[in-house]
Amino acid sequence: MEVIVAQPLLKANEELARQNRNLLNRRGITTVNLISAPGAGKTTLLENTIGALKNMFSIGVVEGDIYTTFDSERLAGQGVAVVQINTYGGCHLDAQMVAQALERLPLDKLKLLFIENVGNLVCPAEFDLGENYKVAILSVSEGSDKPKKYPLVFQESEAVVLNKIDLLPYTDFDLAAAKEQLKEIKNNLVMFPLSAKTGEGMEAWVEWLKDKVSQTEKLSVTG
Repeated sequence: MEVIVAQPLLKANEELARQNRNLLNRRGITTVNLISAPGAGKTTLLENTIGALKNMFSIGVVEGDIYTTFDSERLAGQGVAVVQINTYGGCHLDAQMVAQALERLPLDKLKLLFIENVGNLVCPAEFDLGENYKVAILSVSEGSDKPKKYPLVFQESEAVVLNKIDLLPYTDFDLAAAKEQLKEIKNNLVMFPLSAKTGEGMEAWVEWLKDKVSQTEKLSVTG
């Protein structure tokens, strides 16, 4: 019996991710991989983020879901290029899936690419897709113990969005405790407490993204 172990599969993914990253970097595209549990508000955050930035940058989206196209239909309504990936049971996107999606996007026009990963805090953290930045999204409706339960996704992320802060008065979420846990996991993790629904706190998140796009543009010029 032949046994296929995970490590060679991860190494193969790393090589494909490197190829994706090289392609995107050559094009001067800033790529952000959004990771969260189901229901954390990824799509609402992305929808409103696109609304704030689409007049400044050409934006594309790779939308990952297990079966449906509901989220990609919402995002396409923003007038941006969207490619849907359905994993049919798979709990994460991988670099090969993203490579296929990139072939269907107008890369010569894009400045900012979002990858909305499948809703899961475990598997997506382990797979490099070729992104510049992973961003974890944690909502106050999930409980403030999530960072300690799922530390890898926060270790791998450049930033974390603490979403749905408008619900804080109606939950037992301990915002200070969650922030402390996140700092213990990764001291330099950038945090954005916000409500994608009401818009509270969105400005800092949008400015961070604009700065990342600006950094990529400078590297493209000097490179």
